[in-house]
Amino acid sequence: MADSTAALADKAACAELVQAWGVYRDRGRWQELRGTFTPDGQISVSWFRGPFEQFVERCRVNYGSGWSRHHLFVPAVKLNGDRATAETGVIIRVRQKFNDIDIDLTSCSRFLDRMERHCGTWLIAERAAIYERDRLDPVEPSAAFDELFAAADAAQYPEQYRYMAFRIAHAPGRSLAPVIYRDGGPETADLYARFADWLAGKPA
Repeated sequence: MADSTAALADKAACAELVQAWGVYRDRGRWQELRGTFTPDGQISVSWFRGPFEQFVERCRVNYGSGWSRHHLFVPAVKLNGDRATAETGVIIRVRQKFNDIDIDLTSCSRFLDRMERHCGTWLIAERAAIYERDRLDPVEPSAAFDELFAAADAAQYPEQYRYMAFRIAHAPGRSLAPVIYRDGGPETADLYARFADWLAGKPA
């Protein structure tokens, strides 16, 4: 019974950490956001791949240029001692100007996390966003938006993150990450295998 209670407490702590990350990221609480990852933590999303500290700084610099929210579902957590993995469904919503047109981006994705317990506290060691489907809409009906898409080649991007990629590729100061995980991609299968091996005790 004690082991079961401890496992439930650990799973709850991991789930709370995932939710806290979303609150801190969306509200611009940078110091608290830094505290959700290990010092050498890594993150991979559509527009960034690398150290979490650099990710936070990029987010801080760009904060206020648009509105974004991460709607996080309850994560599925697996435990092995001081290691855990968590998989969390997320809907990412962004509103910003695109060629002077107000647009809404909606991305259905999930976060895959490696978590470690340090001195009794769970922290994220690595996060990868895995993209499923997305869409891009004008806030109000817009002939300019229709013309923008008529002249674009959005189909060059994978369906799972097509409109997010299209937006990033046309945003000043941003570019697509060298590896973007998506449903059905070989990199994603390798990612799951690596995380499973790590949870079983192998090096990351």
